[in-house]
Amino acid sequence: MELVRWRPKRNLPAVQDELDRAFDRLLRNWMSPASLSEFDWNPSVDIAETEDSIVVTAEVPGVPMDDIDVSVDENQLVISGEKKQEDEQKEKSFYRMERSYGSFKRIFTLPRSADINKVSAVHSDGVLTVTIPKAEVARGKKIEVTTG
Repeated sequence: MELVRWRPKRNLPAVQDELDRAFDRLLRNWMSPASLSEFDWNPSVDIAETEDSIVVTAEVPGVPMDDIDVSVDENQLVISGEKKQEDEQKEKSFYRMERSYGSFKRIFTLPRSADINKVSAVHSDGVLTVTIPKAEVARGKKIEVTTG
């Protein structure tokens, strides 16, 4: 008899993927294709923190720089845009259509340490990188301990 162990770090991503697929199927069954356009895609995002800044990297393949908006409102970073179809292809009969188009909007709450006046964004090769510097006060200061 083989012992089966629950390994959360290893098993949870697979469970998450399966739940995502189940909810996707559920939404597609309940909604008409026309109303699904806003759910077709959202860019995948990585968020990392360094000593000096917070870096948000989003995959936006096929989205021109002019169709992406980045803004900061109080403590929220908003990345939005639209991926448009190249041209209408009414004369073609599709057997399978997997590429997604439509509007997207991602909102992220920023920590208080974010210096929202110095946010920068760079779009290169289908990747959007937003850098949010930390305020000087938030970086901390090393205090030297002396003998008394």
